[in-house]
Amino acid sequence: DIITIHLEACADAHEVIRQIHSCGCKAGISIKPGTPVEVLEEYLDEVELILIMRVEPGFGGQKYIPESTERIRQTAELIRKSGREIELEVDGGVGAGNVELVLEAGAAGALAGTGGGVADSLVMAVSSGYRSNLMPCASGSESE
Repeated sequence: DIITIHLEACADAHEVIRQIHSCGCKAGISIKPGTPVEVLEEYLDEVELILIMRVEPGFGGQKYIPESTERIRQTAELIRKSGREIELEVDGGVGAGNVELVLEAGAAGALAGTGGGVADSLVMAVSSGYRSNLMPCASGSESE
């Protein structure tokens, strides 16, 4: 179990991370596109996950911010230098056309929402023979 917080939303992120750990969960920290990557350095000894937002949170369907790729690379390098195993994930503007770029920059995972072409990617996965790796969403109806 992991709980990720937005750094910009916390008055005392260190305390929130401590509270998350005291509940037996792993802690993650997320930063918005305008927040310098360097602010993450003081949290590297405390978190198990870093989430880089590639768009401003709260507004689905936004386009990819090209500068974010370098931010992913910089964060991956911070993690490497820390010597810790911290998962690096990316959220926002991720889709079939750029997910490879995100992973090559150093992310271990990428989240895709309304603007990421998720439905198209799912159709491609099914038609490519990956059906066994897909699980149906609960629709609330047994007949569907």
